[in-house]
Amino acid sequence: QVQLVESGGGLVQAGGSLRLSCAASGRIASINGMGWYRQGPGKQRQLVARISTGGTGGSTNYADSVKGRFTISRDNAKNTVNLQMNSLKPEDTAVYYCNFVMQFGLTLKEFWGQGTQVTVSS
Repeated sequence: QVQLVESGGGLVQAGGSLRLSCAASGRIASINGMGWYRQGPGKQRQLVARISTGGTGGSTNYADSVKGRFTISRDNAKNTVNLQMNSLKPEDTAVYYCNFVMQFGLTLKEFWGQGTQVTVSS
């Protein structure tokens, strides 16, 4: 089984910064990609950022609402994905979930963290 453990959420004032981390452990197969999603009150879960695992840095994509403020990064050796969040806004308030996609043979499987609360006060 695979476990994802998130850390780094909390309460911050608007304009502040937080760094989220997510570490995978257990029966880890080939990781195809990693990402962060968020779910605000009364909203559906949405993509925040994703990063591929190929190459030295990996290709990234971001939701328009966080471009220029958030940075996703990975540490393949530690099976970890991070999300640096700067210039936070009250609308960034949500539960943030990390996501790993792994390949077991010919099958892709998706795993989710338990979620970490991020609250941005105005």
